[in-house]
Amino acid sequence: MQSLKTTARVTGLLYLGLAITGALGFMVIRSALYDPADAAATAANLVDKEWLARLGIAMELGVVLTQALVAVWFYLLFRSVNVAAAGSIAAFGMVNAVAILVSAAALTVALEAALDPALAPGGDAAGTAQLMYVLSEAAWTAGALFFGLWLIPMGYAVIVSDWMPRLLGQILIVGGVGYVLSAFTASLLTDGADLVEGVLVIPATIGELWMVGYLLVFGVRDGAGESKSQTG
Repeated sequence: MQSLKTTARVTGLLYLGLAITGALGFMVIRSALYDPADAAATAANLVDKEWLARLGIAMELGVVLTQALVAVWFYLLFRSVNVAAAGSIAAFGMVNAVAILVSAAALTVALEAALDPALAPGGDAAGTAQLMYVLSEAAWTAGALFFGLWLIPMGYAVIVSDWMPRLLGQILIVGGVGYVLSAFTASLLTDGADLVEGVLVIPATIGELWMVGYLLVFGVRDGAGESKSQTG
């Protein structure tokens, strides 16, 4: 029982690390560097705030690291509940980590091109840096598909294990479906895509914050693992 709680809390710490690195890198640092409407401004920001750009790359790599590790720890946590669900969480999480690894590589190329225009095709440092940021954003959008997919078996494992509130599992499943749909809205909608995506990911945000908090504070319910588990 204590070992299960320890595994759950380590999983919570890694999940918290994923949330922090993701928020800092994608939401805070990127917005300070990337100007979607002005390639020259983006390149200038990368040169003037090189330290921030390098920190942003480090945060992207932090997302990759914590995503990969938390995927493994979720497998360790839920493998006695349902092997298929636990394996799906791990597999989908790893694919999302690869998507963000592509983003990290794109940000690295953007910075190098801005600092040394000779590295950019045709010497177009601004155009290259801007294109790499577009690619990075596209990697995050595509990765949302698998980030949504990993929440669905996670929610299922929560429900069938009864180690955590059943409502938490249900919200995670709804949130996972929302994330999957958000990956398609960016391609299918020309107007209002950002608004629709923002609404679709609300359940996932609630579920993830609840999951992180529950893992860190409680781990799992007392008595978890004592009842018969489902291994199929």
